[in-house]
Amino acid sequence: MICEADKKEALELVKEASIAGARKYKAAELLGLPVRTLERWKKQGICDNRKGSRAVPANKLSDAEQDEIVKVLESSEFSNSNPNQIVPALADRGRYIASESSFYRILKKLSMNKHRQASQPSTHKAPEAYIAAGPNQVWSWDITYLPLLIKGTFLYLYMVMDIYSRKIVGYQVYTYESGELGADLITDGCVRENIVENQLVLHSDNGAPMKSLTMLAKLQELGVIPSFSRPSVSDDNPYSESLFRTMKYRPQYPEKPFKNLTDARDWTDNFVDWYNNRHLHSGINFVTPSSRHDGNDVDILAKRHQVYIDAKAKRPERWSGKTRNWNPIAEAGLNKRNNAKIQESCLKKAA
Repeated sequence: MICEADKKEALELVKEASIAGARKYKAAELLGLPVRTLERWKKQGICDNRKGSRAVPANKLSDAEQDEIVKVLESSEFSNSNPNQIVPALADRGRYIASESSFYRILKKLSMNKHRQASQPSTHKAPEAYIAAGPNQVWSWDITYLPLLIKGTFLYLYMVMDIYSRKIVGYQVYTYESGELGADLITDGCVRENIVENQLVLHSDNGAPMKSLTMLAKLQELGVIPSFSRPSVSDDNPYSESLFRTMKYRPQYPEKPFKNLTDARDWTDNFVDWYNNRHLHSGINFVTPSSRHDGNDVDILAKRHQVYIDAKAKRPERWSGKTRNWNPIAEAGLNKRNNAKIQESCLKKAA
């Protein structure tokens, strides 16, 4: 059915085409409408005066049949069953009231076709949002596979990064996954970075090592606040996912699997050194993670800004506006989709 607004627009378009010299039937053909329809709209108006069929469907359920369906649905025997179970069960007793679709229609009409409390589908809220305005306020960690020469065997790379500076603050390659190994890695990182109680949020996915009792107990002991992604939602932990993508898409990433544990650890050491100390990270305005972590990015970016100011003074015709923005990135957010949930103040480093 064509709405009145579309009818009015169609008449206007055909009128404009006719004034421009086009044949009316050609214009109507382009709109996919017969000329007679357009003429009827023009003479009788664009309002739809049809009242629909007045005939009562022959197969319509009577009030008594509808009441009988409701009694069956509300009975103790069938209150926890769906129509696809009820109708065959009644047929086995030699009883037929209506089809499954009719039962469902009554359920919908009475707003009874809803999930019962015990069978509610699982829902997962987005993790709490955090903003890091400095290093060692929010960390993200994850585990990724490193293949070995023997097909189907892997090593496991544990890696922890600071989302503010993007610096890798802890890593290790192990032969298996466990909460104990993860807890040791986090402990080493906290000692190395002088983390104090309630200073740090540690975000991860829902892997077994991340949610193990050993890991959670260790975080409580360290005074670290745990944060978890929703199951099967990769963009809840974007920093670690991005880090692993950078690592595995580098040209230097081995084309062949690692020979052994020592080989994997040596390669990882070289990668972390490059990433922290030589990689100009686009997410922090092209300074190295170590520079930003140590607070040296402000001076580096200020010097770059001065270089551009001097260049513009020498050749102003090469700039149509301002020079490139070399301001430091003020903060990094975790799960910032809902701004209403973002904490009013960032985690402050304890004095």
